[in-house]
Amino acid sequence: MPSSFQTSAALTSATAAPTAGDLGTLPEWNLADLYPGMMSEKFVSDLARAAEDCAGFSRKWCGKLAEIAGSADASEKLCEAVRAYEALEDLLGRIMSYAGLIYSGDTTDPERAKFYGDAQEKITNASSDLLFFTLELNRIDDSQLQAAIDSGPLGHYRPWIDDIRREKPYQLDDKIEQLFHEKSITGRGAWNRLFDETIASLRFTVEGRELSLEPTLNLMQDKKSETRKLASDALSHTLKGNLRTFALIANTLGKDKEISDRWRGFKDIADSRHLSNRVEREVVDALVAAVEAAHPRLSHRYYSLKAKWFGMDQLNHWDRNAPLPNVPAKSYSWDEARDTVLGAYADFSPQMAAIARRFFDERWIDAPVRPGKAPGAFAHPTVPSAHPYVLVNYQGKPRDVMTLAHELGHGVHQVLAGHNGALMAPTPLTLAETASVFGEMLTFRALLARTADKTERRTMLASKVEDMLNTVVRQIAFYSFERKLHTERRKGELTADQICDLWMSVQADSLGPAIKLGAGYETFWAYIPHFIHSPFYVYAYAFGDCLVNSLYGVYQSANEGFTEKYFALLSAGGTRHHSELLAPFGLDARDPGFWQIGLNMIEGMIAELEAMEG
Repeated sequence: MPSSFQTSAALTSATAAPTAGDLGTLPEWNLADLYPGMMSEKFVSDLARAAEDCAGFSRKWCGKLAEIAGSADASEKLCEAVRAYEALEDLLGRIMSYAGLIYSGDTTDPERAKFYGDAQEKITNASSDLLFFTLELNRIDDSQLQAAIDSGPLGHYRPWIDDIRREKPYQLDDKIEQLFHEKSITGRGAWNRLFDETIASLRFTVEGRELSLEPTLNLMQDKKSETRKLASDALSHTLKGNLRTFALIANTLGKDKEISDRWRGFKDIADSRHLSNRVEREVVDALVAAVEAAHPRLSHRYYSLKAKWFGMDQLNHWDRNAPLPNVPAKSYSWDEARDTVLGAYADFSPQMAAIARRFFDERWIDAPVRPGKAPGAFAHPTVPSAHPYVLVNYQGKPRDVMTLAHELGHGVHQVLAGHNGALMAPTPLTLAETASVFGEMLTFRALLARTADKTERRTMLASKVEDMLNTVVRQIAFYSFERKLHTERRKGELTADQICDLWMSVQADSLGPAIKLGAGYETFWAYIPHFIHSPFYVYAYAFGDCLVNSLYGVYQSANEGFTEKYFALLSAGGTRHHSELLAPFGLDARDPGFWQIGLNMIEGMIAELEAMEG
C-alpha cells in the first residue's frame, strides 16, 4: 500500500513535532529511496517506461514459449524470458509501492487519491501485456518444462515455476484473464478504495472531540471505564450511520469473489487463499478446530478471571482490552520503545538487531498519528531492489511497543528474503507472520525477565495473554465470520442487520459468557480492513502465533544451531513449503498435535495468572 511524502511541508519534513504525552519526536518515513516525489522526473519516466517495456516484452515472447521449450537451448531462452519478466515485476512493484505508500500517508487527500488511482490504472493497463506469460508457461508440456528446469539456468526459478503450475487447474482463457485483470480497476480495486477513503473520513465524537478511527480505538484501552464506554458508543454510533455503505461493499466484494471462484473452479470459499498460501485446507481446518475446541480453557477462562479482577460477573465489551484496575498506566517514549525492541532483538541475534536498526537510522518508519493516515500498522516489502517501509500509529502504550516489534519483525524478514528476487522473495501468509510474532515474543520475554514486581509482572502477563487471544482466538473467529458471510452471500444479498447477526454469532462463541456484548457491538465488523482487502487472510495470524509458540519452545530448549536455522527459514522467502522449513526444528503443521503446543503456551500463562491470585 505505501508511498512518498512530497506534497506538503508536513510530509517533506524529516520528523513530526513532539506529541502530547511526551512521546518524543516521532519519525516520518523518507520515501525518496523509491522516488524523489510524486511528479519527479524519475517517477514519470519509470511510469512511461513500464508501459513501453511491458509492450516490448509481449512482442518478444508472446506465443513463442512452446516453440522455445522444444529447442536445444530451452533452459537458457526460458530463463532469459523469466529474468526479463522478473525485472518488470520489480519495476511495476516499485511504482505501485510508492503510490500506495503516498496514499496511505493521507487517504483523505484528493491529490494523493488521484495520484494513487492514476498510477493503479496505468500499471494495470501496462501489466495486461504480461498476463500471457504465466498462462503460456503453464501450457508447456510437463516433460519439456521439467527437462528445461533440470538442465540449465532455468532451474534457479524452480520454486516460482512450481507455484505457477499449482495455479494451472484454475486458470482461464487468456482473454478472460485479461478481462478479469483490467476490470479489477473498476471492480475490487474501486471497492477497496471506497472502503479506505470512507474509513479515513469518518469522525467519532468522544467527550466533545472529533477523532479519527485510530485514536478512538486507542481510547478503548483507557484506564477510565467511562472513557472506554464513550469511545465504544462513538464507534458504534458512527459505524451504524454508515452501515449501508459497508454492507454494500461487503456484498459486492462477496459476489465478486463468488464469480471469480466459480469461473476458476474453486470448490471451497477459502480455497483460493489456501492455494496462494501454499497450505492444505485440512491443515487450516485442523487449526480452526483446535482453537475453537480450546475456547473454554483459553478465552472463556481468561475473561472470567479478568472480570473477577474488575469485581464483575461480566465485563462489558468495551472493557475487554481495558488495562488492569489499580495499576498505573505505563507509557513508553519513542526512544524507549526503539531501545526496548532493538535490545530484545540484539539479545537473540546482533544481526537481527542490526537490520532492524536501519529502519530507525535510515527513516524507513512512519510513526505519528495524523488525520487521514491509514489506521493500524503494516510493513510494506516494496521490491527487492529497494527496502521495506513500516507504518505504525504510535501512541506510547505497551501494545504500541509490541506492534513496533511485530512490524519490525516483518521488516527484518522482508530484508532477509529480498535476495530471492521479485518473484521468489514474497513469503506465503502462513509463514509471513513468523518473524513478526517471534519479534513480539522476544520483546515481551525481555521485558518480563527484568520485571520483579508482582503487580507489574501480572500486568505484563495479562497484556500478553490478551494479545495472544486477539491473535489466535479472535482471528479464528474473524475467519469463521468470513466463512459465514461468504457462504450466506452465495444465497443472495445480505442486509446490514444480517451481517451484524453473523458477526455476533461468532463473537459470542469465541469470547464466552464473561463478556457482555452490548448494543452497538454488532457494528464492529465494519471497520476491519482485512475482510475487504484480503479475504481469509486472518487465519495466518493464528497460524503464525501458534507456529512461533512452538518455535520459541524449541529456542528455549537451547536447540543447537537454532539461530542459524531460524535465519535460513526467513531467508528462504517463498522458495520452500512450510513443511520443509519447519522440519529442521522437528515441527510439522500437518500433525494435529502441533497446534496444541502453541495453545498450551497460552493456557500456561493463564494458569500462572490464576496462581498469582493465591
